[in-house]
Amino acid sequence: MLQAQTTVIMADQPRPEPMLEDSAPPESGDTRARLQSAILLLLMAGLFMALPFVLSIGSVVFLPPITAVVIAIVLAPLADRLTRLGLPGMLAALFAILTMAAVIVAALALILQPAFAMVDQVPDMLREVGRRFAELRGNLTWINDFNRQLARLTGHGPREVVLATPSVIEQVAFATPSVVLEVLLTLLMTFFMIDSHIRVKQRLQNDREHPDTSLRIARVMRDVQDRVAGYLLTVAQVNFGVGLTVAGGAWAYGLSAPVMWGGLAFVFNFLPYLGPLTIMGLLALVGLGTASSVTVGLLPALAFLALHVIEANFITPAILGKRFTLSPVSILLAISYFSWIWGVLGALLSVPILLIIEAMLENLGRPNLIGFLLGEPLFRGAVPVQAPVYTDLPRS
Repeated sequence: MLQAQTTVIMADQPRPEPMLEDSAPPESGDTRARLQSAILLLLMAGLFMALPFVLSIGSVVFLPPITAVVIAIVLAPLADRLTRLGLPGMLAALFAILTMAAVIVAALALILQPAFAMVDQVPDMLREVGRRFAELRGNLTWINDFNRQLARLTGHGPREVVLATPSVIEQVAFATPSVVLEVLLTLLMTFFMIDSHIRVKQRLQNDREHPDTSLRIARVMRDVQDRVAGYLLTVAQVNFGVGLTVAGGAWAYGLSAPVMWGGLAFVFNFLPYLGPLTIMGLLALVGLGTASSVTVGLLPALAFLALHVIEANFITPAILGKRFTLSPVSILLAISYFSWIWGVLGALLSVPILLIIEAMLENLGRPNLIGFLLGEPLFRGAVPVQAPVYTDLPRS
């Protein structure tokens, strides 16, 4: 009887409200996601700091494939067009590489042949520039007197240190085998990468089992190719116009080998900021070394500066548009980062590598760095919002 009353009493009691699984403090999931994001951010920072040393030490291993990736992306549109004309993939890749090699050889022949002839005149130009600066320094003799008095008071006179360094011919002789090997590896990797690109593109077009995945991969490949190849080809057209203008200006000014100056302007203008500064320095050196006065000698450099200001601020932004717009800070960081690792070649590869990273991040998702500093997850959607699941509900 007591047991029955107990059962009745328990049956008459109101059932407790159903509990939610997410009734736990909401901060637990956010804290876990933020901790994972912090660990991932620290790992990425450590990788970013350690990567230059690894890439610099192993430049023979890492530089050829990265250069081949950039060249393959640039030549992929030409290879795709050849395959649409009925040419096999391997022949299309070979023809694209041979076309690039022919253009490079022709450009080097136009640039290097006059440059070698001008090298013999460099010592005379340097002496003339030194003489002009000595004339300017003569007007500031009080600075030299002050330096001599200061050295006499401190007891430290000027010291000359002579370092024994190998000659240019010896450096070229030592570097030639390594350069030839890296060039051959780069061309061979480029050939196989272009052929693989054609095969993968055909496979994605014929894939019927995973259409969504194939479409996503094809979209990423197309975006990377459009960004890098489109940017470099468009900039090449702009630089070709700059080269023609510089060649005409050099011919009108009376500089020797105007075609060489146009070719140098075309090549160096691929390197933002630093390339035009290099051309200005060369023009100033030749102008001061050959002109009759300092003002006349600086005219070529000042004219190129005006041309660069017009091209960089009006022509190039109007042609490229907003799609290829990159932050100047990111460009300078990329140039300094990769030139520190691989020198001049790294500086030339910096903008294409930056474009590849930008395209990959836009398709795969950008990290929310600013939001992470303000308390949000590093990647948006790191904590998926799920529908609440009820427990303690009566089973049907």
